[in-house]
Amino acid sequence: MDRGAAETDVDAVVIGAGFSGLYMLHKLREQGLDVRVYEKGGEVGGTWYWNTYPGARCDSESHIYCFSFDEGLHREWTWSERYPEQPEILDYLQWVADRLDLHRDIAFEREVTSATYDDETATWTVELADGERVRTRYFVTAVGCLSEPFLPDFDGLEEFEGEWYHTARWPDEEVDFGDDHVGVIGTGSTGIQFISEVGGRADHLTVFQRTPNYAVPARNRPLEDDEYEEIRENYDDIWERARDSRLGMPFEHEHETDYGLSEDEIREVLEDRWQQGGFRFLHSFEPGSILSNPELNEVVSTFIREKIREKVDDPETAETLVPTDHPYGSKRPPMDYNDYYGTYNRDDVSLVDVDENPIERVTADGIRTTADHYDLDMLVFATGFDAMTGAILAMDIEGENGQTLEEKWEAGPRTYLGLMTHGFPNLFTITGPQSPSVLTNMPLAIEQHVEWIADCIAYMDERGYDRIEASEDSEDQWVQNTNMLAENMLFSQAKSWYRGANVPGKTQVFTPFPGGLDNYREICARVARDDYDGFELGRASDTADGAVSEPGD
Repeated sequence: MDRGAAETDVDAVVIGAGFSGLYMLHKLREQGLDVRVYEKGGEVGGTWYWNTYPGARCDSESHIYCFSFDEGLHREWTWSERYPEQPEILDYLQWVADRLDLHRDIAFEREVTSATYDDETATWTVELADGERVRTRYFVTAVGCLSEPFLPDFDGLEEFEGEWYHTARWPDEEVDFGDDHVGVIGTGSTGIQFISEVGGRADHLTVFQRTPNYAVPARNRPLEDDEYEEIRENYDDIWERARDSRLGMPFEHEHETDYGLSEDEIREVLEDRWQQGGFRFLHSFEPGSILSNPELNEVVSTFIREKIREKVDDPETAETLVPTDHPYGSKRPPMDYNDYYGTYNRDDVSLVDVDENPIERVTADGIRTTADHYDLDMLVFATGFDAMTGAILAMDIEGENGQTLEEKWEAGPRTYLGLMTHGFPNLFTITGPQSPSVLTNMPLAIEQHVEWIADCIAYMDERGYDRIEASEDSEDQWVQNTNMLAENMLFSQAKSWYRGANVPGKTQVFTPFPGGLDNYREICARVARDDYDGFELGRASDTADGAVSEPGD
């Protein structure tokens, strides 16, 4: 096919072979493009290839944590549990890759180190760690929002004589906890999963907690055959409701708001949803109401705090586990799959409050806080990720006029729709910063992005365009809109990885788009209908002659 103004090696390079990269490859191949995917892991899977720590599990329900674009995929695959474990999700993605014959266009154990844009030819040159260089028209990052592990700079870690691990880079071989005194740092979603799984398996487990979280019971269980058959019979309706929802989930809420309800009536609704578990609890009321109405949120937060106190026997430990510094939902709401709070009732599990007594250093045989020393044989860092931007900025991406993406995003990411950045033509980001991404059920957010990008590329090819980029004005407006929405919601009251607060020195700005997947889908569809309003499209010959790129037809 015609590859535009300059000869290239491929039409599109996609980075990453998780949910995003697999669907992007499939979609562009269907359109007749020559696509190459580079994946630094040894197989498909993305985050589910790397995150193999004990207890790793998805917090979206399995029947919606999958692809919806191919009816055969979601009708032929049967999930075993309400919330799938990491091995089952990895099996699913490998099955999808086999079924769609995707492996032949994926290069594994290949890390992209840099990408440079050539304005004269409207092409990207992508360079890999082994020195290979590939020239492409379109450069698509499918690297995920939670991919780049973050390890705090603890003094003395190099002196530790025991074993230590980061949950996001868990070893392939089995780790034996049996005779060890294990210390785990971090009580976010990953930490909660790990602690629940390892408590009771280690000789002793010491948890170092900086910030307590609101963990809602998941109510996980096996899925019965007749239950799954009912899901299959109603899949069309399930997907439609999920796509038209704020969070990409098909769950109805009992009430739009708490208007007209007494506190007892609100708590009755909450109790019912607490028994249902998972994100159905967040849907007790319209999720936007819970995240924007301080009075309603305080009732919800108080309800969960009381549940925590009921579960934990020791009052002092319970109070340490009760969150009081942020409203419910202003951080990623974790799930409790395996009696997390009950774990602290065990004699062989201890809790250390490192907000009150911070960690001073790692020693040869443990951790020293400002109050005490804890002898440890093994350290586990459940310290999360450099979220949203870390994996993208780990590559040296250079756009027009030699500006790098790291320079462009120095004061926080700047995008239009979370899809493109001004000054970086033909660079698409799947579920990038300032898109709904982590505030939604990820597969549906991914599908919406992939389909929008594929349609955009088809539009360009049909009209003979070689380049597209976000206009500076549309980017400015989108950044302002995202920030304004976040500031008007309770997200602004939490120090979270949504804002980059977990990474010292990182500019703190709210990174996902908080307006809901349903609203976001409508905005993106309108932009496309209006010939990609807010984007500048052009031809390589135009820019070479110094002409200004024009908006779509």
